[in-house]
Amino acid sequence: MQINNVQDSLHEDAWVEHPHGRIFVRTWHPVKGKDGAVAGSPIVLFHDSLGCVDLWRDFPALLSESTGRSVIAYDRLGYGKSDPRSGKPSPNFIADEAETYFPAVCEQLGFKRFIAFGHSVGGGMAVYCAAKFSNACEGLITESAQAFVEDRTVQGILAAKESFKQEGQIARLKKYHGDKATWVLNAWTETWPDPDFSGWSLENVLPKVTCPLLVIHGNHDEYGSLRHPEMIAKRSGGPLRVEIMADTYHVPHREHEQTIIELAKDFIGSIKYIPPDHSRDAIG
Repeated sequence: MQINNVQDSLHEDAWVEHPHGRIFVRTWHPVKGKDGAVAGSPIVLFHDSLGCVDLWRDFPALLSESTGRSVIAYDRLGYGKSDPRSGKPSPNFIADEAETYFPAVCEQLGFKRFIAFGHSVGGGMAVYCAAKFSNACEGLITESAQAFVEDRTVQGILAAKESFKQEGQIARLKKYHGDKATWVLNAWTETWPDPDFSGWSLENVLPKVTCPLLVIHGNHDEYGSLRHPEMIAKRSGGPLRVEIMADTYHVPHREHEQTIIELAKDFIGSIKYIPPDHSRDAIG
């Protein structure tokens, strides 16, 4: 464990062993909890299509200090420091994260309950985790999450694909993903426009989300209109709060970091503990 001098918070790194490869995980602990007295279940971050642990930057440390909780982020297999993947992601890759990889992270890090926070496609993955492990998920935050395949999303991705043809753009990805950078880009830019993926939607899984839910979306999000938070709000099965942010695009936690920290802190602080119903899915 080491101290991050910038935020004066504690973090530790670990590797989760999985049959498909090793998964890199980083956990931040609030300084006030360094004696082991950390309040509540951890917050688990699910990154976006080009993201990884390092691209969350200072946000996890700030979130940990603000809420007094541990914050866990992991590089999905094929991303960041985690082992590479081969082949194109299947059309079920968002649901697969909850079925295949997230349970391994929970088991090997030893936590039974959690709060899920997902950005962009990570928001969809967080929804699936909250639905599958409804007994264990105490709260869910989606930020800029896509709820279905929208023309605006596909057009934004195709525009980004063109921009990555410019000199130096792939090198930026390699800084975070190393030799996996081309795979990371292709996994995003070739999956979403694929006709086999066109019918994907969160519509049927959202009613299985019964925990409190905070939906955050920027009014200028270039990868998804306000139809996405509207669907999440309409179809989810738990207590709901929606925040549509003015003058905000696709990465609110970077564009308006302190605002997102305060929203998350207030939301998490409002969650009331509900005793487990052992007839429902739990981790482990």
